[in-house]
Amino acid sequence: MRTSSIRRTCAALAAVTSLALAVTACGGTTKGDVKKESGSAASAGEADPNAPTKKGLTVGFLPKQVNNPYFTTADKGGQKAVEALGSTFKEVGPTSATDTSGQVSYVNTLTQQQVDAIAVSAQDPGALCTALKQAMRNGVKVVTYDSDTKPDCRNVFVSQAGAEDLGRTQVQLLAEQIGYKGEIAILSAAQTATNQNLWIDYMKDELKDPKYKDVKLVKVAYGNDDAQQSFQQTQGLLQEYPKLAGIVSPTTVGIKAAAQYLSGSKYRGKVKLSGLGTPNDLRSYVKNGTVEAFELWDPAKLGELAGHASIALASGQITGKEGQTFEAGELGTYTIGKDGVVDLGKPTVFDKDNIDDFDF
Repeated sequence: MRTSSIRRTCAALAAVTSLALAVTACGGTTKGDVKKESGSAASAGEADPNAPTKKGLTVGFLPKQVNNPYFTTADKGGQKAVEALGSTFKEVGPTSATDTSGQVSYVNTLTQQQVDAIAVSAQDPGALCTALKQAMRNGVKVVTYDSDTKPDCRNVFVSQAGAEDLGRTQVQLLAEQIGYKGEIAILSAAQTATNQNLWIDYMKDELKDPKYKDVKLVKVAYGNDDAQQSFQQTQGLLQEYPKLAGIVSPTTVGIKAAAQYLSGSKYRGKVKLSGLGTPNDLRSYVKNGTVEAFELWDPAKLGELAGHASIALASGQITGKEGQTFEAGELGTYTIGKDGVVDLGKPTVFDKDNIDDFDF
């Protein structure tokens, strides 16, 4: 977030992104074979940075899961941007965060409805590719936000922050809380979640640093971004590893469920919990001592940036090529990086000293 300074462990975060968040092969349900394309879809076409912003466009937002508080907040940010620019916003999506075929169907439907742009948070890095490529061939601009596809399956990816930064700082934050000693576990979302897996890769790499020689990662558990499953996974981790010192959960659903379990157990304050969460979800747990500190970007601003990127693409102001810039309203000017990636900015660490300053 651009309005708050980074505390302690996040002070060294870089504002540039590292890698595109996907490596697996494309697949989908659209009829017809798609020839393998070289490079990124972001590199196609010519941009006119002075082109007027088109009005009357339609932008469809397709989150991983509707009625998920995180995506509700993000998509409201997208709605704010799209409508402020004189266009129409619509949100569609599956009710399950693991319904990949459902996401494919929604892409196909939005394409048939001839929307001007689709902003999607991909449940799987490859499963949407065929459908998204078909959408782009039909003139639909494609933005991924929060969780990416392969670069050639979209025009621009709006990233929360650099993936490497997010992975490493979550470990740094938890390690500080446990005194750099003890067993830790990761409570993730789905096993196929692109962003989660890349963050976890960087977490594991961070743990190779000698300063973590007394920290041992014992397990990566998956709660599928389901509150009940995440709650049960937290309970299972503590039963399996009674000496567990801390849990890092890079998912807003997971960290809230873990906090709920810990808060009502003998482990409150003893087993440290950190990761990615929203202030409104975790405020009471910070105040009762269950959670000491956690971090996140502002999801409303993430969605807002995705909305601005969608309109800029549909207006021909950008194509997604590295080095292009576009205006994002009160968020400021953004530059497109390698593989069509745009970073929102640095995350904020939330604790008892600043959590009441935020409402999302």
